[in-house]
Parts: sequence; structure tokens; C-alpha cells
Amino acid sequence: MIRLNDILEKVAAYNPGCDLDLLRKAYVFSAKVHQGQTRLSGEPYLVHPMEVAGILADLKLDLPAVVTGLLHDTVEDTLTTIEELDALFGPEVARLVDGVTKIGKIHFKTKEESQAENFRKMLLAMANDIRVILVKLADRLHNMRTLQYQPEAKQRAIAKETLDIYAPIANRLGISWVKGELEDLSFRYLEPQLYYDLASKVAKKKQERESYVSSVKEIIKKQLEEHGIKGEVSGRSKHLYSIYRKMQSRNVDIDQIYDLIAIRVNVDDIRECYEVLGIIHSTWKPIPGRFKDYIAMPKGNMYQSLHTTVIGPLGERMEVQIRTSEMHRVAESGIAAHWKYKEGGKGYDEKEVRRFTWLRQLLEWQQELDDSREFMDTVKVELFPEDVFVFTPKGDVKGFPKGSTPIDFAYSIHSDVGHRCVGAKVNGKLVPLKHELKTGDIVEVITSPHHTPSKDWLKIVKSSRARNRIRAWVKTEERMRSIILGREICEKEFRRYSVNFAKMSKTGELKRVAQEFGFQAEDDLMASVGYGKLSSNQILGKLLPAEKLEAAAEHKETRIGKVLDKLKGKSSSAIQIDGVEDVLVRFGKCCNPLPGDEIVGFITRGRGVTIHTRDCPFALDSEPERRIEVAWNKGTKSALPVKIRVVCNDEKGILAHIATAITNCEANISSASIQSTLDKRGENLFEVDVTDLGHLKRVFSSIMKVKGVITVERVKS
Repeated sequence: MIRLNDILEKVAAYNPGCDLDLLRKAYVFSAKVHQGQTRLSGEPYLVHPMEVAGILADLKLDLPAVVTGLLHDTVEDTLTTIEELDALFGPEVARLVDGVTKIGKIHFKTKEESQAENFRKMLLAMANDIRVILVKLADRLHNMRTLQYQPEAKQRAIAKETLDIYAPIANRLGISWVKGELEDLSFRYLEPQLYYDLASKVAKKKQERESYVSSVKEIIKKQLEEHGIKGEVSGRSKHLYSIYRKMQSRNVDIDQIYDLIAIRVNVDDIRECYEVLGIIHSTWKPIPGRFKDYIAMPKGNMYQSLHTTVIGPLGERMEVQIRTSEMHRVAESGIAAHWKYKEGGKGYDEKEVRRFTWLRQLLEWQQELDDSREFMDTVKVELFPEDVFVFTPKGDVKGFPKGSTPIDFAYSIHSDVGHRCVGAKVNGKLVPLKHELKTGDIVEVITSPHHTPSKDWLKIVKSSRARNRIRAWVKTEERMRSIILGREICEKEFRRYSVNFAKMSKTGELKRVAQEFGFQAEDDLMASVGYGKLSSNQILGKLLPAEKLEAAAEHKETRIGKVLDKLKGKSSSAIQIDGVEDVLVRFGKCCNPLPGDEIVGFITRGRGVTIHTRDCPFALDSEPERRIEVAWNKGTKSALPVKIRVVCNDEKGILAHIATAITNCEANISSASIQSTLDKRGENLFEVDVTDLGHLKRVFSSIMKVKGVITVERVKS
């Protein structure tokens, strides 16, 4: 357990002259308010804030941040108020504690919403003071170190959230040791057997590895001395999670992972970095394609270094990282390495914080996105640093997520450039818009003043900026069309009742009706009619007496209802639609929903309601205004088509056995497509009619009993 004196010594070492009495005061206050509270481990609760403060001191943060570490749980877990902290420790500490408290204070309906909203709170807190997130990272790190005392289900949930959310934040802030420890601890609880097996294998080779590192260090030191370069050489084993990731990506065992060792050379200046690179390459043979220059092109989290992999002594691969001492400080501590101590108690340099442009972008995006799933997609794309770097024709460098296209590049310049993009040149050659950009490409956008975005672009863009701008444009266009369509419908229907639409609009009657339906303006009312959510007769019901309406027409129908009259009998009684009756229902061929699937309705102009599964990409990309709540009608059983893929051995007669297995379950085969592969296997696509998920499972079970069948799966495309 860390002691107060340990924290005081750490802070005094890097911040001499600061008011250590404030730390002592915070310690006494925290001990007093947490008195009697214990953690699941049985230790006094005070151990936790002490450890958090110790981690913040290791990051060399300023005094208010370390004081916040001691006090971060006082408002949430005791009767302490923000006002009380303000009076005792000043407004800066009170503001930081408030920021940390808000992150963990809100309760949510679902895990997914919880993660998304939690992230929003974090980002909003960062906007005011990035130290809030550093305190939260320290808090999570200590909680992960003591996770063994939590129930198993909670261990997995916390570890998953840490791996998905907190480790990438630590990485994006450039704090590599925190990121590495969070990843290893998460790995330990998410895949315990794999973790301990890997740890055991790595430990067995520890002595052999240490001997190898020692000999390599001596060789490099001798070479540096011969060339008159002063440098520090160190070696380390890569942490377990990074080894595991390599094993997974390469599909090999640990014995086939050769670059488990990383040698680091720290020198005085950039010129010497490249000199050392030449020395390393002349001593050992470099592996083609394994050299990365992060000095000329730094990572988004400010990380700079030269990376090269060479065939070292005994023919083993080893990675060598070459950097200056300042680069090393940034690599280990990230943004914390750029903390500036100023007079007047300001703990950070605004100029340095501004370097995190990705943070400002996320803040802008989270304000634009209402849907939690959509926001999490944005965040996960931007947090994981699998970037490609391309050049503008002027030589500026732009970073994008892996798989980005010229459309992403166009939107990074300006929204109008993105909207008008019709093509691109990459390295001087014309390429299609779906072309994937690669690091080092020189990209030039071709535009046309009359061109507009396509909704299909959403399927190929990778950057959040491009996706959000396209969605916003599509949403605006759809809304304009719906307003025009709504007006046409209302004008036509109003004439049947001898009502002057223009007059009603001019006198403000339509605005009054709009407000009665909960809309702000007349256009919102018209858009709702255009989308099919409101009927013109519902509006007339607010404008005319009931007797006049009844006399004029007995048959009152929605716009979608009119289409039904033409297509009578094609609606599906398997679906109940919230608040709407007698509506044409179709099932999306992209996902083929079945009773038992979670579903959502999507209003299609002039064609009624199309049903999709909730996870269908088409439904996720649709405008929220056109979605409608639907449910399966439990009293109705009708056969619905579903596509299945059966992979089997390519044997004589096996297709007949599979077909028999399907029909024996009273499932009709509508179509079949058969294809043989080079490895003597058959890939069979069937469209079968089943009543629900239970029926489909019985079909799957029957097919799997056929000798020679390898896999059966449902296809959604």
C-alpha cells in the first residue's frame, strides 16, 4: 500500500516549491469522510484514492490533479458537496472532482447506451479540462489492478469496457505504460486460460531472453562508441496482449513469433537517430517492409520514433526503436509529458492541449449525433489508431482510418468539396471513388459544381467526418422532399373539403395545428405527412368540425392506405404496427426478418412499411424520422423466406440428403445455388420458407445431422 510520504516525495521531485500542505489537507479530509468504508478486498476505502493519487504523481501531473485523485470519490460516495470542496481546496480542484463525478454518476437503460453516454460525459469533461480524463484513467487502472475481488460476470464486463474504451483513450493520449497495463489486465480477465498459458510460455524463456538482450545491448553500445555517439540502450519484452494480438493476426503459435523483443536506443538529437538507424542496418539485415518513420510522420498522439525489424544474432527477428530522450518522454507519458507548470495555478498549456485536434472533432460530432449506436460507431473508428497517412497535392499530410477512400479525403478538405466530389487522382492516376487509400499516396480531388452526394457513399466511407456530413445532407434532402410531398397531399385533400390550404397557412392556423401535434413549425407538420407518420385527415380533424368531416367522406385513409387500395391483399398480418392500422407491409430482402428477430419498421414513400432486423445496416443508416415501432403478431403463423449457407464435403448424393433434411422439417426450398471450391468442398446457398426462428433452428439441426455437412449459417446481405 502506498503511503502519503511516498506521494509527497514523488510530487516534490518533479514540482519543487508546490504547496504540499494542500496534499496533506486533502489526505486528512479524504481519510475523515471515507472512515468506516471498506472495499470488496476488505481494505479501508482510503487505499483506493491514495493509489489513484500515486498513479497521477507517476504521470507527473500538477498539484490540483493529484489532490483530485485523493478526493475524486468524496462527492459520489460520501456526504461531501462540491461547494464544500470549493471552500476547502479552491474552485480548480472542485471543478475537477465535479468532472470526474459526472462521468460515473448517470444510470442508463442498456449497456450500449451506457457506454455511449459515458463517453459523451468524458468528452464534455475533457473540453473543459483534460486532467479529468487523466484522473479517470488512473481510477480505472487501480480498479483493474484489484478486479479479482469482483464477481466473475462483473470482471468480464469491466474488462471489456476497459479494453474497448479506456485503453484506446490512454493510447490516444500517448500514455503507453497505462495503455499496456490496462490491455494486459483486461486480457487476463477476458481470456484467463489464454493469458496464463501465454504468461507461462513467456516466463519459461525469460532467462534465455535476458541473456540475448544483454548481448545485443553490448553490440549496439560498442558500435555507438566507435561512431562517437552517446546513447542509452535498453531492451524489453513486449507485453502479453500485444503478443496475443500478433498470434491472432498471423494465426501462429508463440514459438513462431520471433520479434518478442524490442531494443530501444535513446540519443540526443534527430540527426543521431538516423545515424543509429544506418548503424543498425549495416550490422544486421533489415526485413523489407518493416521500417516505419514516425519521426517524419508522427502518430496522432504525438508519438515519434524510428521502428525497424532486423535479423539479429542467432537469426532471430528483433525490433529496434530509435528516438531522442524527449521523444521517449512523450512516448511514455503522452500529453502528461507536455504539462506546463505556470504561476497562478493554471496546470496545463492550452497550446499543447490544442494539438489534440481529434478530441475537438469528437466533441463536435457528439453534439451532432442523437443516436447512441451511431455515436459509438464514430468513437470506435476515431479512437483506434489504425491510420493511413496521405499527402495533398501541396504536400500536407492528412491521417485517416484504415480503408478510407477519396471521398473521406474530399470531406476532410471541406464539406462542399466532399458533396461535389466526382472522382480522384491517386499518384497521378484516375481511381474510382471506392479506391482504398494507402500510406504515402498523393491524392487530388475532382469536383463538379452540379454533383450531389449519394446515400451509397455511406457504405464505403470510413471517417466519421465524411459519414456525418453525408448523413446530414441526405437527411436535409429527404426532409425537403417530405415537406414538398406533405404540402401536395394536404392541398389535394383540403380541396375535397373546400378548405383553402394557402389561407390556413397565412392565418397561422396550420402553425397552431403543428403545435397541437407537438411540432415547432408548419414545415415540421408537412414533413410528418410526407413521411407518412401523419395523415391529412388528422390535420383536418383539428381544423373542421366533426360533422363536416363525416358528411364529406366516410372513408378516411392515410397516404400509405391509398396505396393499399391498389395493392389489396399484399399486406402481412404477421406484423402489428404501433398506432397505424391497415398498412401495406413488406419484408426487407437485405435481412429477411423472421418472427423472433428484433425488428424495426421503415416507412417507404408510396410503398408502405418495410420490416428490417434491428441490426440490419440499411435500417441503421435510415433516417430516425422514417422509423416506426413494429412487433410480431403472435397469433399469426405464415411462412417467410430466409437465406442459409451450407458448407459440406463435395460428395456424391450429399445435396439430395441436405434437401431431404430441409423438407423433412416442413420447410419449402424456394431456390438453391451450388458451388464447388478448390479444396473439394461445396458451398450451397438455399432460400427456404420458415415460420419463425424456432423453425429455422430445427432446419439447422436437421441439416447438421447429414454426414459430410461442415457448417450451416443464416445469410444476411
